[in-house]
Amino acid sequence: MPSYIQGNLALDQKRAVPKQKVKIKETTKVVYRNKSLPTQEKMLYLFTVVLCVIVAGVIIWRYAAIYEMNANILKMQNEIREIQAQNSALKQEVEKLQSPDRLKEEAARLGFNLQDEKQVSLVTPPKSKSSTNSSKNTKTASKP
Repeated sequence: MPSYIQGNLALDQKRAVPKQKVKIKETTKVVYRNKSLPTQEKMLYLFTVVLCVIVAGVIIWRYAAIYEMNANILKMQNEIREIQAQNSALKQEVEKLQSPDRLKEEAARLGFNLQDEKQVSLVTPPKSKSSTNSSKNTKTASKP
């Protein structure tokens, strides 16, 4: 406090213990860089990546082929259903056209008449050179 009494605070610096200078020791740190990968290891990694890409491509291609086959199967099944429906419609039409009543009407329209029980039809088998018995049986019809 005496320095304050004298009115000058600068005296404190004289009395203060001189600070020791801090010595800074500069050190250099050596940084070691890792060498890049050897060429063989790079080629191994590249080969592995290419192999994975090829395998993934083959798998995707197979799934695409399976999808295409399934689509074709569904398309064919739909076609089968349509053809079966047409087939059943055609079978019904054939049954309708083969009905005896319709055949009688069609025969009458074309000018055919029904046979009586007394009428006999003449049926001639095809002529063959080796068979002589067939010529005897050809004229066995009787007239009413």
